[in-house]
Amino acid sequence: MVARVETVAYLGLEARTVEVQCQVAPGLPGFHLVGLPDKAVNESRQRVQAALSALGLALPPKRITINLSPADLPKEGSHYDLPIALALLAAMGVTDAEQLGDWVAVGELALDGRIVASPGVLLAALHASGADKGLICPAAQGAEARWASGIPILAAHDLIALLNHLKGVQVLPPPQPGEVAEPPRGPDLRQVKGQEVARRALEIAAAGGHNLLMCGPPGAGKSLLAACLPGILPPLAPAEALEVSMVASVAGTLEGGRISRSRPFRAPHHSASIAALTGGGLKVRPGEVSLAHLGVLFLDELPEFQRPALDSLRQPLETGTVTVARANAHVTFPARVQLVAAMNPCRCGHLGDPALGCSRAPRCAGDYQAKVSGPLLDRIDLHVDVDPVRAADLALPTPAEGSAEVAARVAQARQIQTARLEGTRLRTNTELDGDLLDQHATPDEAGRKLLLQAADAMRLSARGYVRILRVARTIADLSGAEIVSRIHVAEALSYRRQAPRA
Repeated sequence: MVARVETVAYLGLEARTVEVQCQVAPGLPGFHLVGLPDKAVNESRQRVQAALSALGLALPPKRITINLSPADLPKEGSHYDLPIALALLAAMGVTDAEQLGDWVAVGELALDGRIVASPGVLLAALHASGADKGLICPAAQGAEARWASGIPILAAHDLIALLNHLKGVQVLPPPQPGEVAEPPRGPDLRQVKGQEVARRALEIAAAGGHNLLMCGPPGAGKSLLAACLPGILPPLAPAEALEVSMVASVAGTLEGGRISRSRPFRAPHHSASIAALTGGGLKVRPGEVSLAHLGVLFLDELPEFQRPALDSLRQPLETGTVTVARANAHVTFPARVQLVAAMNPCRCGHLGDPALGCSRAPRCAGDYQAKVSGPLLDRIDLHVDVDPVRAADLALPTPAEGSAEVAARVAQARQIQTARLEGTRLRTNTELDGDLLDQHATPDEAGRKLLLQAADAMRLSARGYVRILRVARTIADLSGAEIVSRIHVAEALSYRRQAPRA
C-alpha cells in the first residue's frame, strides 16, 4: 500500500504541488527519503521518528520509502515534516489515508510532537484554495492561513491533537482571522525646516512612485526626508496588502498573521551584498528589493554600497521583478519598488563650503560620485541638491503644512492615476510606457518644444526622455491639469541630472 499526502514546494511566490508518497514494505528495516531533498528535508527523518516516539509509536521493522514527487523538482525547507509524518501514519494504518486526500499539509515537527511554524503558509493556503482543498498547518500560523478565505483550515498545536481531530475524538477550533496591523508612526514633515525644493520633490515622488536621489552635506536632513515618505504615501489596497504579505510569508517575517496596509520601508546598511539586496543565498530567499515590493527601498550613503550590488538593482528597477538563476531552477520575486537614495557630494561631505572646503576638490567629488554608475543614475527620475540647514532656519516656527496635508494631495493624484489606468495592470505614472505614455503624457506644443530643446542640450537618453514625461504627468496630476503643459515639463527638467560632457 502507498499512502499519499499533498504538500507544496515554493519557487518564489509560486507554490507547486508535491505529493508525498509513503510505502512500508517487507525487507531490511530502513527509512529512505528520495525525490531531490535538501539537507533540511533529509533531516526530517530524525524529526519525524522522534515525534512519533513522543506519541508512543515506533517505526515498523520494515523498509520505509518516502518519495517526494515530482522527483526532479528541488525540495527545500522544514515544512515537509508534517506531510511526511502524516503519510507514514497513514501507511502504518494509524489514520485514514483517503481522508488525507482532501488536505494540503505544511509544518515543521519538534522532537516532542509539536507542530511549529515554517515560512510560506500563506502561499500554501492560497494554493489549497485554488485546488479546492483544505489546509493543515501549525496553530501559530492559523491566522495567517485564514487570509485565504473559503477553505477549511486545521491549525494544530501538536501531532496528537491533529490525529484526534482526524479520528473524530476531539475537534480543533477554527483559527481566528489575522488582524490588520496599525501603521507605524514615523516622523512628520513638520519636523523638516527649510528644504522647500526637497519637500516638493518628495511630494512628486510619492504622487507618481518615482525614484529620488538627494545629494547634500551631512546633517542637511536627507534621512529625515526619506523617513517622512511612508507617512505621505497612500495605504495599500487589499489586493496589494495580500501581495506584500505573500513576500513576507515566504521570507518568514509575517508574525501572528498580521497584515499591514502601510507600505514597506526597507533601509539596508551599505555593507549589504548582492544576495541581500536582490535575493538568493544557499536557500533562495527574497532580498531587500523584494521585501520593499510596492513600498520604498531607501539606500543611505549610496556611493558606499558595493558597485556590483548597486548595479544588480538596475534590472529590478526597470522590470519590477528580480529573477534568481540557479542551475536547477529559476526563482522570480516581485520587486516593484520606489528607490530613494541619499549621498554626500564628496567623501568629506562639504563640497562647495568655503569654511569646510576639501583640499582635494574637485577631484574628491568626481572620484566619490563616480562610484555610482551612470546607468543606475539614469533610472532615477528626480535628482535634488539638499542645501545645508542654517541655524536661522532651525529657529523658524514649525511649518504649517505637515504630512497629513501633503498626503491628501498625493492621494488625490493617485486617485487620478487609478482612474486613468483602470483596466490595465499599471498602478502609477512611473509605469507608463508605449501607447499609454503617448496618450496621457504627451505635452502641448510649447511643452514639446521645450522638451526637445532640453533633450539636446542635456544629452538625454531615451530612458531619460521617457522619465521626464512621466514626472511631468505627475506634476500635472498634482495641479489637477488634464494636459501636460510647458510649466510641468520645465519643473520636471529641473530635477533631471545632466549627462557629463566629454
